[in-house]
Amino acid sequence: MRTHLLIISFAAITVCASSSVCGEDGVSSKSGRKSDRSEDRAPRVKLTTDAIRSEEKLYRKAPEGDLYLHIYYPTGWTKEDKRPAIVLFFGGAWKIGSYKQLVPQAEYFASRGLVAVVADYRIFSKHHTTPDKSVEDAKCAMRWVRSRASELGIDANKIIAGGGSAGGHLAAATAMVDGFDAAGEDTSVSCRPCGLVLFNPVWDLTKMNDDTNKAGTAEMRKQLSPIFGLNGDAPPAEMFYGTEDAKYFPQGQEYAAKAKELGVRAELYVAPGQKHGFFNKSPWTEATVRKADEFLASLGYLDGKPTLENAGAELEKR
Repeated sequence: MRTHLLIISFAAITVCASSSVCGEDGVSSKSGRKSDRSEDRAPRVKLTTDAIRSEEKLYRKAPEGDLYLHIYYPTGWTKEDKRPAIVLFFGGAWKIGSYKQLVPQAEYFASRGLVAVVADYRIFSKHHTTPDKSVEDAKCAMRWVRSRASELGIDANKIIAGGGSAGGHLAAATAMVDGFDAAGEDTSVSCRPCGLVLFNPVWDLTKMNDDTNKAGTAEMRKQLSPIFGLNGDAPPAEMFYGTEDAKYFPQGQEYAAKAKELGVRAELYVAPGQKHGFFNKSPWTEATVRKADEFLASLGYLDGKPTLENAGAELEKR
């Protein structure tokens, strides 16, 4: 990982001034909030037996509704800590989905010592918005976490972003897509993560006209595509795809090849015979999280070996 990705100036950091950008601090209430059909699903698999404390905090009052961060704290956490953090974004084609999709992963990473965050963001089914607004929210979420590092007990220079499918796209976009910043947002606070953990992410929206027909013009879709922002300063990334994910696996291969040419670390693991979204089900949930654990340990963000047992699935490195 290139050093300057981990060194960020905080001399000018301020809390987002506009209430339309960042919300007030404090634990929120869910009363009166709408849910979609995916919010009521139970987590697919439990990855830790630790009792993980969690809370919600309002991070943005968007025009279409309030957005929350769901924060999971390690045992023994204090505000005086300087722990690494991971911010996760759920999938659902920028149209549907819920933070609950990634609660098992968040709880596991918290059990390993990270402060883990799963972000809400605007989606079509709830907010009638398009992918550009989702990117805007993802950037605001990253800046909210970084600007409140001292309150969250995290090291602002050790923030990872991750997510699945459309959420993987959002995580990558915070690192490689320029613009799409919320009006009034303090852009002196970097939204760029120090590393990426991506579960079958979308890299190129120009190849997805059926899913992004409301994302704007062809030029807009290109601007929203992280692969066109890839350069030698990109953070290290680990990606997971199913070999039968005909639509998105080739995008991961293309990214890995271009990253290699630039000398950027990009690890690609595949699940033989699996389709898109395979990471949501056991034993692949366990397999991908174990590899992600090893990746984060290699960056110095976790100590020791994964505490999650192998559930019988083996990923192949490409």
